[in-house]
Amino acid sequence: MPAQIAIEEEEEQQPLLHSTTIDGIEEEVVTSSLSNEPDALKRKLIGSNQRLLSLDVFRGLTVALMILVDDAGGAFPSINHTPWFGVTIADFVMPFFLFGVGVSISLVFKKASSKSLATKKVVLRTVKLFLLGLFLQGGYFHGRNNLAYGVDVAKLRWLGVLQRISIGYLLASITEIWLVRNVMVDSPTAFVQKYYIQWIIATLLLSLYMCVLYGLYVPNWEFQSPSLTLSTNGPHTQIVHCGVRGSLEPPCNAVGYIDRYFLGEPHLYRRPVYRRTKECSVNSPDYGHLPPHSPEWCLAPFDPEGILSSLMAVLTCIVGLHFGHILLHHKGQMHRVVLWSMSSFALLFSGFVLQLLGIPFSKPLYTLSYMCITAGASGLFLTIIFYIVDVKHFRKPVVLLQWMGMNALIIYALAACDIFPAAVQGFYWRSPENNLVDGLESLLQSALRSSKWGTLVFVLLEILFWCLVGGFLHMKGIYIKL
Repeated sequence: MPAQIAIEEEEEQQPLLHSTTIDGIEEEVVTSSLSNEPDALKRKLIGSNQRLLSLDVFRGLTVALMILVDDAGGAFPSINHTPWFGVTIADFVMPFFLFGVGVSISLVFKKASSKSLATKKVVLRTVKLFLLGLFLQGGYFHGRNNLAYGVDVAKLRWLGVLQRISIGYLLASITEIWLVRNVMVDSPTAFVQKYYIQWIIATLLLSLYMCVLYGLYVPNWEFQSPSLTLSTNGPHTQIVHCGVRGSLEPPCNAVGYIDRYFLGEPHLYRRPVYRRTKECSVNSPDYGHLPPHSPEWCLAPFDPEGILSSLMAVLTCIVGLHFGHILLHHKGQMHRVVLWSMSSFALLFSGFVLQLLGIPFSKPLYTLSYMCITAGASGLFLTIIFYIVDVKHFRKPVVLLQWMGMNALIIYALAACDIFPAAVQGFYWRSPENNLVDGLESLLQSALRSSKWGTLVFVLLEILFWCLVGGFLHMKGIYIKL
């Protein structure tokens, strides 16, 4: 079998899905490489390693959304990350990634022949994924419109998207390998007995997060603010006055305090989303100049993928495990759809109730209400895609997303981390501004007589390009993994 993506599918030779019977009709989820083979051959190969096509489509949708919000969010701030409280389309991308990781882990480790060997593979893959994230998002690459590269290691950003995924992958995999009981699932009670220890771990992580978030005392703190913005002659020390517990506001929350304490202020993200709040931007909800009498913390760093918030991110992976377990132990396709739908709506309902009770949606803090609503949305989207792709077999309309999802890691690295656009911009005519990337975007903006809609069309073409790249890799049998 060809190599598969990153952390999603291991080298296990177990089928991801067995054949099932629904209302007397045999349903099989087969790999796309078998789609044109005779039915007899499909049944013969049903025991070989297989892909869950709806999960590929789900991953492809997630990568496409990330490209959309990253590259078009500047033109359309309403789809960009919310400045602090609330949710937008962009705030669902990270949980979608984590949820998909959880589903995949449940399929990979359903029958680990050697727990120690499986753990060794998990640790090795975690390290490689973390280091890749450090390389891509630690500050070495400077993104589009900046042909320079390199980073001062004294200001290296330790955490990021891939680092958070690696943490969620590690902890969720360990619980799946070591904490699942050897129980035959033949009833709802047996299902609970098999996996209840995982939910105990999830409850402990949640309790730790809530106790620290609301109980940790946050003292006054200081940081070095950029002299350019403050019109000073050098780096200027700013003092942020806190001395509180339980604050969820940008300057005095426990999430930021723990990151500053353990990681150090120079190693945090330098352009946090709260710079788009009304207190910190005249163009809110977009970035802009500081308004008069803006608070001192507007220029302070904050990492949206920090230590404490990553504990809650692990819970999203565990929710994905739960959905994968339903997939494994309930063989009726519609039965899976019903159970997934019930779980998704329960999470969505819980998220809205928690928000009404005073726990706001906040991606930077990864609050409990935010975890519930995004995990519920992840499950609901996967359920819809599963019904379309794997139950009704309507695969042609989503084949582009499937191709992208089958090589999600490499496309994420090249596109969402701006490696490929920046490389293309390195070839220019006379001036760095005269490059193919900026030229095409400017051409579309001129043709549509709109900067915003020209940018949107450019981004949609970019997504289509990467879908076709994924299709080319698929046709060549190339699947990138760590």
